[in-house]
Amino acid sequence: MKNIFLNKLNIIEGDLSKKEHAEAFEKLTDAYALDPMGLGRPLPVQRKEILIDALKKFPLQLIYIAYLNGKPAGLATCFFSFSTFHAAKVINIHDLVVLPEYRSNGIGNALLEAVEKKAKAEKCCKVTLEVRTDNSARNLYERFGFTYGKPKMYFMSKLIK
Repeated sequence: MKNIFLNKLNIIEGDLSKKEHAEAFEKLTDAYALDPMGLGRPLPVQRKEILIDALKKFPLQLIYIAYLNGKPAGLATCFFSFSTFHAAKVINIHDLVVLPEYRSNGIGNALLEAVEKKAKAEKCCKVTLEVRTDNSARNLYERFGFTYGKPKMYFMSKLIK
């Protein structure tokens, strides 16, 4: 990891009611959607039009934005949930993105550190995420201490229409 940018990096907890944060969120989420590890295509326009307002109304959202030299460079979109087995809160990292030109410089690690710090402050029992088997970011998550668990779990989904 190069870490050449970290002295100019600022990780902030996003507030989507602030125009600057909402614009950064939209830019970074668009970049993630276009990435092969995202959708590989842009979000539909009608979804983009409602996303910020829907998230602002969702009380369990937690957003971290990485600014490098004042420009948005990375994003962690997280949500609180709850573990019945631990009787404690959980933070799930739903989306983690670093713009391609800034990857492998410690920004993803800095975002994960911010999420972990928040999880400790909120007395969460764990931080979770899902990752595709072909995603090179798995190396970052493994270095950061994420494991596949025993027994190995799979994330499944069913779209509701």
